[in-house]
Amino acid sequence: MLAVFLLIPFLLIRFPLLSHFGKNALSRAAYFAPMEGNEKIAYVIYQISNLGLFLFSCLIGIKFDFSVLFYMGAAIYLLGLTLCAISMRDFARSHANGMNTKGLYRYSRNPMYMAYFIYFLGIALLTQSLTFFVILLIFQLSGHFIILAEERWCLAHFGNSYQNYKKQVRRYF
Repeated sequence: MLAVFLLIPFLLIRFPLLSHFGKNALSRAAYFAPMEGNEKIAYVIYQISNLGLFLFSCLIGIKFDFSVLFYMGAAIYLLGLTLCAISMRDFARSHANGMNTKGLYRYSRNPMYMAYFIYFLGIALLTQSLTFFVILLIFQLSGHFIILAEERWCLAHFGNSYQNYKKQVRRYF
């Protein structure tokens, strides 16, 4: 079975379910903060690696060898899907000012990015593809620069509220 079928639940969570959780949540999730310098390069790399993850999933199959790696991959994949759904719900339920501090956002300032990584890591393990894993690492590393731009935007937009939030909540899990 091709790994592309593993993307279907993710896409259903990312688009229709997120829209269901909140009217403007989908457009808010698609917004990228203004980027500076190397962040612009990282953004291009992020988008290319994102596309790479999706396209490469069309070419590789799931290794149903029922090894420890397979079961770890299945568990991590399901955990990633669960975290995606929860983080999408929490993202859609922001404060009136648009800042998110509830649910998973109490533990991580970027639970969606973390959920994506865990989800795609599960696929990497299920397919046992080193190439997919390398693309995932590029995706995650470039995503860090996008997160830095988002944090700068949040600080400018939310001021002291975000500064206090940054002091209390880690960037990642």
